[in-house]
Amino acid sequence: MENLLKPGNVEMSKLRMNNRGKTTKGDWFSSLKEVLPSYWLACIPLVAIIIVVWNTAVLAQDGEQLSTEEVQGTLNAIWILIASILVIFMNAGFGMLETGFCRQKNAVNILTKNLIVFAIATIGYWAIGFSLMFGQGSPFLGLGGWFLSGEPATYGLDPFPVGLPIPVFFLFQVAFAGTAATIVSGAVAERIKFVDFLVFSLIITGISYPITGHWVWGSNGWLGGLGFSDFAGSTVVHSVGGWAALVGAAILGPREGKYRDGRTNAIPGHNMSIATLGCLILWIGWFGFNPGSELAANQNVPFIAVTTNLAAAAGGIAATFTSWFKDGKPDLSMVINGILAGLVGITAGCNGVNYWGAVIIGVIAGVIVVFSVSFFDSIKIDDPVGATSVHLVCGIWGTLAVGLFNTETGLLFGGGIQQLINQIIGIVAIGAFTVIFSAIVWMILKSTLGLRVTPEEEIEGLDIGEHGMEAYSGFVKESDVLGSNFGTSISGAEDLTGSLD
Repeated sequence: MENLLKPGNVEMSKLRMNNRGKTTKGDWFSSLKEVLPSYWLACIPLVAIIIVVWNTAVLAQDGEQLSTEEVQGTLNAIWILIASILVIFMNAGFGMLETGFCRQKNAVNILTKNLIVFAIATIGYWAIGFSLMFGQGSPFLGLGGWFLSGEPATYGLDPFPVGLPIPVFFLFQVAFAGTAATIVSGAVAERIKFVDFLVFSLIITGISYPITGHWVWGSNGWLGGLGFSDFAGSTVVHSVGGWAALVGAAILGPREGKYRDGRTNAIPGHNMSIATLGCLILWIGWFGFNPGSELAANQNVPFIAVTTNLAAAAGGIAATFTSWFKDGKPDLSMVINGILAGLVGITAGCNGVNYWGAVIIGVIAGVIVVFSVSFFDSIKIDDPVGATSVHLVCGIWGTLAVGLFNTETGLLFGGGIQQLINQIIGIVAIGAFTVIFSAIVWMILKSTLGLRVTPEEEIEGLDIGEHGMEAYSGFVKESDVLGSNFGTSISGAEDLTGSLD
């Protein structure tokens, strides 16, 4: 390099001034290309960027220093934003899980519901739900700050940097609201009208869920003041969705051929691969659901992540062996639901139980979910994906578990029975309100819009009847088999459905 730049070097003559004493831009660039290797030229933009960044950093040091509170507040906001994205990504998990557990002729319908439900939840929660849940009204109902128009104090938040910015807090909470509505989707799958599901989703996310959520998580909610504890939503989110799903499934009735001649006919899902993928996505998403509920970036976040993971693992193992002993084979669907049962069960107490407590909670949830699925079949409540067993039953168990295993207030750790009593009061109060509210809405929809598709549409598949398209165009599906054997006879098709199932 030094030889290239010596005054006498022949290559340096290409950099001489022109006859007016100036070198043109083109001459300089051409000369440099010939003198310097290409990799040296590639370094010029990088050097320029480094110089600019370095000078900017030096100037920043001369300016006002960020306070510790501002740094911590920024970290909190970034972490909750990441956690929000993880929870929103759970919608993909629910979509895959429910689609895999159901028949291929209804895949488009289920995917559409799981996609649109978060859009509906976002608008409804933005308009009124967020204010009903966190507004400073009464202990029973929040008010004020509609359409995110309020100041931080309107929603019980401290100003930044002590408290979270309103937008990121809203984003995290609306992800939870969408989860409550998505739970309902699985329980009423394969026979509900699409428009009824949309209306119900809007109402539950905009009104029902925010009201009961205010009781627990609002700054002046009456259940929170009583001492009821639900850290991340075993009851506030999962049981609420489970109660609404149970009522909807009961009013809607079972699928054709599910219960016949005094026996329960299994209707297997069409794709256990995507159901398993959905479970794994949900497992990952839960690391935003539970640790994000700390609402801060601190040392408790990794601890909550570990208790969450332990409960999920224990639930999956317990459900595997329980179904193995009960039915003679390790059922993949029960492995999936066992993992989810452990996750739902630990959600209420993930911040306050120790590692052994998390494992025990997960194990019991994994056992419960297997027998719960059989119980609902015995009373002819048709839930294609086991949503009521996973989210309602295990949500109740997880909420009760706080009163037993919390290391400060739990009965098993010397905290007395008061916490357990508070937990029971919260479960009953939220359950009663949700059941009554949901029943009224479902019955109104049934009497006005009609809740269920026709038998012909159900047999052909909701993909064609409700959406006019197929998820697997060109593949043989159940309705094709029915048609080839019985033509257009609905009664004959139903008979074949029962025999196939």
